[in-house]
Amino acid sequence: MSSSAPADRARQLFVTDHYSHGCAEASLVALQEHYGLSDAGDSSAAMALNGGIAYWGGTCGAITGAALAVGRLAGERIADHSQAKRVARRLVQRLMVDFRAEHGSLDCRTLTGYDMITDHDAFLEDGSWKVTCSAQIESTIRHLEGLADRSSWDAAVTDVSESGEVPRGSA
Repeated sequence: MSSSAPADRARQLFVTDHYSHGCAEASLVALQEHYGLSDAGDSSAAMALNGGIAYWGGTCGAITGAALAVGRLAGERIADHSQAKRVARRLVQRLMVDFRAEHGSLDCRTLTGYDMITDHDAFLEDGSWKVTCSAQIESTIRHLEGLADRSSWDAAVTDVSESGEVPRGSA
């Protein structure tokens, strides 16, 4: 895949020597900035989502951070709260199906091969996160970056509204 500005921004936030932004935070900020959302640089909502939610190894932070950004975008663009929730869920469900097909799993522990609670230092020292996790963040961003464009957003909303929910376990 070719590089994109939001994916480059996520990499810039994520791949640093001082580890200031984890996977969820980098995804959230890059998409919020790309979508033009207020307080776009605020990553605080995603702080505890890194490492599969508080290093627990669950759903990849790239997905959970992106889900926060998609929810904010839906909330700003769709006045009806219930409809905004349906659209945000469906868009994130599609992301999850595509992510699992591309990366083989949704879970941080499986994706990284590390238990972040006990092995976080080893994970950082290994350095493979700079490639593996960055690729997962970037593919997540690329999957959703088109939503910033109003016509792409409208097409995505129409598509998910007509097709219904993505079934669990499909991929």
